[in-house]
Amino acid sequence: MAEMPLPTEIAEFLVHLEKERDLSPNTLVAYTRDLREFSSWLAQTYGINGWDWNEITRTSVRGYMAHLTRRGLAKRSLARQLSAVRSFYRWMHRDERVDVNPARAVGTPRLPRTLPAYLDRQQADTLLQHATTRAQSLEFTDVRNLAMLELFYSSGLRLSELRGADLQDLDLVSQQIKVRGKGRKERIVPLGDHAQRALRNYLVKRDALLQKLGGVKAGRLARGAVFLSERGTRISVRAVQHAMVSLLDAVGEGADLTTHSLRHTFATHLVDAGADLRAVQELLGHASISTTQIYTHTSVERLKKVYRQAHPRA
Repeated sequence: MAEMPLPTEIAEFLVHLEKERDLSPNTLVAYTRDLREFSSWLAQTYGINGWDWNEITRTSVRGYMAHLTRRGLAKRSLARQLSAVRSFYRWMHRDERVDVNPARAVGTPRLPRTLPAYLDRQQADTLLQHATTRAQSLEFTDVRNLAMLELFYSSGLRLSELRGADLQDLDLVSQQIKVRGKGRKERIVPLGDHAQRALRNYLVKRDALLQKLGGVKAGRLARGAVFLSERGTRISVRAVQHAMVSLLDAVGEGADLTTHSLRHTFATHLVDAGADLRAVQELLGHASISTTQIYTHTSVERLKKVYRQAHPRA
């Protein structure tokens, strides 16, 4: 059965998000999906022509959340859906299309604070040594994968940020990279010595690859991208994930570790070494310090573990 067309107001809101808020394509897809589901539920509940945005109340939004709960949605998914509805109504309220935002007073599901998976110092050393040994083959993919790993661990980038990095963002002389994070917000992140060396070695291989492919696929080459596939195109998200998980398997706990674990490892090691939480927030590109505070919990849990193992009366 064909999907119902999006209501005009939702379609205009999505254009606003894309053109004025400059949100990422993935975020736009999520907003579209969530708001389509909300409008479909309203149509099923009140009839296709039996409701108006101004008539939707807090009770209506709560009814929608109850519907999602009965379907078995996780709390994190419920919170995301409610956030989409809130944002949509906030926009309509600012645009004077509705009198109130009925989702504003609906409580957000309480999310469990789970400690992110990360590598301890010994595991990180093992992982980096394994990747370095593989890069000694001088194969393009091995040299590239070491450069990506060193960049993840050195700078705490998100996967999307690493994949989207362009040559013009990279300054190996000053040892820094300009990163476009969530909401296209830019920040400057330093690069460590090991990451700088790995990137220099990779860029030599990258230039050789482009020269080799230049006469064959010149029109399809991603000459501006830092990280390339063997075909000369910008590396895909899946390829980055596959490369990093393959390396993570070397530390023996690959089942619990993902590419995002490298970002958590970066932050945890900084906090463990006494780095200021505000500085870590800036390096990670977190909008709120409360998001960064998860790493203090990680640090405390590690200290508790050491205490239980070492103290005679623990």
